[in-house]
Amino acid sequence: MLPLMRRQIAGLPAVCGGGEYSHHIHFGNLNMKSALQSFLFFWLSLVGAAAWAQAAAPYQLRHGDALTIAVWKEEALRMEVRVLPDGSITFPLAGRVEVAGLTTQQVEERIAGKIKQYIPAAVVTVSVTGIDGSRVYVLGKVAEPGLVALMSPSTTVLQVLSQVGGVDRFADANAIRVLRQTSSGPTVLPVRYNDLMRGASLETNVVLLPGDTILVP
Repeated sequence: MLPLMRRQIAGLPAVCGGGEYSHHIHFGNLNMKSALQSFLFFWLSLVGAAAWAQAAAPYQLRHGDALTIAVWKEEALRMEVRVLPDGSITFPLAGRVEVAGLTTQQVEERIAGKIKQYIPAAVVTVSVTGIDGSRVYVLGKVAEPGLVALMSPSTTVLQVLSQVGGVDRFADANAIRVLRQTSSGPTVLPVRYNDLMRGASLETNVVLLPGDTILVP
């Protein structure tokens, strides 16, 4: 009698017989399960988005990068510049500005600070139009040797080798080396390509840095 009263209170038709009653209970369970699945998916999406946002660090400028710099309402202060080997650029009214290692937002703030004596409320916009400073060199027995731009700070040697068409069938693929210049001198990092393709020696799938050279003998 109690289940029947509950159904009446909820506005559901009171129907005698366990078959239809069981059907409504089953339908309610399905709705609850669907709602829980939807909530779980939404929660995981939020967690994933937060983790991605935390991992995706702003791009830091390097020598060789191309920039477009503009000051709002000042057409004469719009120009394209390239980061020099010493890590600086030259901009009207601001003079020489150190930008290597900075984000575009930091460069905007630095330029605005340098020209505020001329334009107190300057709104500066800096856009990256070329990332020539974030490149690696691929030499040796690959399909297309040359320069490859690093589109992500987590780009690995396998990803770059795939971009150049893979290694030649006559290459000594387990003897690939990554040459890297560090503050303490040159470093050689081994890459065991054949092992990596079999899912082994994963530690040799080197995360590349701008300026690295990949040698494929």
